[in-house]
Amino acid sequence: MKSLRDIETAVAALARHIGASSQDLPTYGISHDLGRPHVEVENVLYHYVVMERGEELERRSTESYDELLYWIFSDVTHNLAFSYELRNRVEDQDCRRIAFPKQIELMKQIGPAMSTQLEGDIADILRRAPYDDEPTKALNRMRSSSSN
Repeated sequence: MKSLRDIETAVAALARHIGASSQDLPTYGISHDLGRPHVEVENVLYHYVVMERGEELERRSTESYDELLYWIFSDVTHNLAFSYELRNRVEDQDCRRIAFPKQIELMKQIGPAMSTQLEGDIADILRRAPYDDEPTKALNRMRSSSSN
């Protein structure tokens, strides 16, 4: 079992590889709330917890350090990838067309096993909700007609 300090040190080192700041990372041992994840270590389990307004929204628990790292960097790379998409937006296009490949690219810098797992998770998302540019086009048409 790794200590919170060991986890924090390892996560910070990996985060530097992808340009993530400390604000992109979870906290350790305590929650800062506001939907920012935090990590807890208890007995033989690692916990990845999201709190908002004092309410626990999500708690994932595992004995696997690698799984914990995957959860952390799945969220970190997701946030970085969608920030990248926002800066490089293509009008009338499903934003995931830019964000998902960027997220995979970032995760490859963390590790090939995590990247492979992420590719599978994204493939599952796209099976359930394929890329669809039409809602974005319709929203853009609506915005342009209301500004006229």
